[in-house]
Amino acid sequence: MLPVTIVTPSYNQADYLEQTIRSVLGQNYPNLEYIIVDGGSSDGSVDIIRKYADQLAWWVSEPDSGQAEAINKGLQRASGDIVAWLNSDDLYAPGAIPQAVAEMEKRPHAGMLYGNAVSFDQSGHPLNDLVFDDWGLKGLVAFNIICQPAVFMRREILEQAGYLHESYHFLLDHHLWLRIAQLAEIGHIPSVWAFARHHADAKNVAQAAAFSQDAYRLLDWMKTQPDLAKIIARDQRKVLAAAHRFRARYLLDGGCAWPAIKSYLRSLSLHPQTALVEWQRIVYAALSILGAGWLGAIYYRWQRKKIPASMHALGIKNINTLYEK
Repeated sequence: MLPVTIVTPSYNQADYLEQTIRSVLGQNYPNLEYIIVDGGSSDGSVDIIRKYADQLAWWVSEPDSGQAEAINKGLQRASGDIVAWLNSDDLYAPGAIPQAVAEMEKRPHAGMLYGNAVSFDQSGHPLNDLVFDDWGLKGLVAFNIICQPAVFMRREILEQAGYLHESYHFLLDHHLWLRIAQLAEIGHIPSVWAFARHHADAKNVAQAAAFSQDAYRLLDWMKTQPDLAKIIARDQRKVLAAAHRFRARYLLDGGCAWPAIKSYLRSLSLHPQTALVEWQRIVYAALSILGAGWLGAIYYRWQRKKIPASMHALGIKNINTLYEK
């Protein structure tokens, strides 16, 4: 079995950290190196880490400049052939690591593989299936966003691509995927590998409006990369439409309905098919501006009560029960 290194960055996430740790150790993968990098938490996180210290390859609790530095600190210590990071509020699905390794062994030229994921709320209720496609480099350039905890990388390729760019705070993972995809094949596996926790303090929720700005910054960077610039030039309207759509999504999540509509309209004007992938969100943004956002809220509340199809198939009704203390 290929050796695997998992890194968990954390800062004041005591409410979720132990469940994350248990989801990694509960994989029962015999060739696992687990590293936790804490940013100097003051909420009891260190006590939780110490509880599992004998099962960790290395851990530290000290101030850092943010998520990217913490992850890089762990990845630079990794010795596994396969590496990944799992944030301290997300979870691995049962069997994710063995499945990822098996798929990597089948695809020796793959630098990165990613699975599907399921979002869930504080109570453990599954919310949505996050289902992706086999996008490749062209798909990543068009802002098809992968759920980060469902990603596994070959360390050799990661080291060639370089680690996370510490000046990015939101799309730091997508920036890395683009660099990896320029060096090696990437592939999608249609299995649930991760559970992404949706909560008010999550970065993509709490800072949703700021999240949107990284799309344009990333687009500017892509234009400086010859291979990526060629892809953009061949499909410029679609790529720009995707960037506007991405920005609109996070503006809407941040409660900025009018700026979101403006970004959706820009997307529609450039490439309608790209924008209309999110037609439900466009309708919700329009209703919010017209003072009828409550209609959309009712729809989303109804949607949240449903159990995603993948969870029905796996027989999982509550994700929190998978890794109880």
